Amino acid sequence: MIELSQLTKRYGSTMAVDHVSLTVQPGEIVGLLGPNGAGKTTLLKMLTGYLPPTEGTARVANLEILDNSLEVRRRIGYLPETNPLYEDLAVYESLEWTARLRGMNPASHPPAIRHVIEVCGLAGVVGKDVAHLSKGYRQRLGLAQAILHDPEILILDEPTSGLDPNQQQEVRQLIQTLKQKKTVLLSTHILPEAQSSCDRVLIIHHGKIVADGTPQALGQQAARGSRLLVELKAPAPAAGQALAQLSGVDRVAVQKAYDSCVVFILESAGGADVREAVFELAVQRRWPILGMTQETISLEEVFRQLTMGMPS
Repeated sequence: MIELSQLTKRYGSTMAVDHVSLTVQPGEIVGLLGPNGAGKTTLLKMLTGYLPPTEGTARVANLEILDNSLEVRRRIGYLPETNPLYEDLAVYESLEWTARLRGMNPASHPPAIRHVIEVCGLAGVVGKDVAHLSKGYRQRLGLAQAILHDPEILILDEPTSGLDPNQQQEVRQLIQTLKQKKTVLLSTHILPEAQSSCDRVLIIHHGKIVADGTPQALGQQAARGSRLLVELKAPAPAAGQALAQLSGVDRVAVQKAYDSCVVFILESAGGADVREAVFELAVQRRWPILGMTQETISLEEVFRQLTMGMPS
């Protein structure tokens, strides 16, 4: 578990992290989203003991980070944004060096290394020098080093940055596999990654948490209502007037019209589900329904609203 209470970091007059309080439960994958300079990396560096907070407290694995810095680091697997690897070592040598650095029992090195090689898909490159690895395999090796000592908590800073779409998907699948036994806090600016990988999303802006919830819940909150797309084979003026009179419908607009068909946008400020009423109206008027879709706001739209001041 990770618990933050009023955690703050200042650099002179600059407030990098501004009194952040949050809890990450065991087994959660929590994504930390924010534009460049929002405070994501600073927050993660405080949790891993690389930076001391200016104010506030943080507990990782039920240990206060300042009073138990070394023990906290033993409980954490950390992959920084810039993955530090020794290029003159082979993959196996890198893992062996990490095991020694972690103070692991020498007898545990071979089985632990074999395990992370299998989990992270490194078998095909285990004898290669790091200098000859692709960016995707470098990230896999960084993750293998982070989980080698079997930590309770993984903290990953931009784990798929710089990877091509196929490599990004491979790393996301690996993170999902790791979730079965670990708590994961990851920083990312790739919105599809947060939407597909994370149980919960935190959006940070100017050092403050401005949103916290599942991607779906954040979309519902930001939408402040609902939108329904209805495609009818019907006369546009008459259908528009009839739809506007339905209970729960606040606004009707035509998205497009073609041949004898029209696509309407129905908006409901109160979030009412008017699909059944639309169906009954269409049956009464003998208007064939060609399509009906409940729109939801994307995580990208939520992010833009909260970090760019866009109107909802």
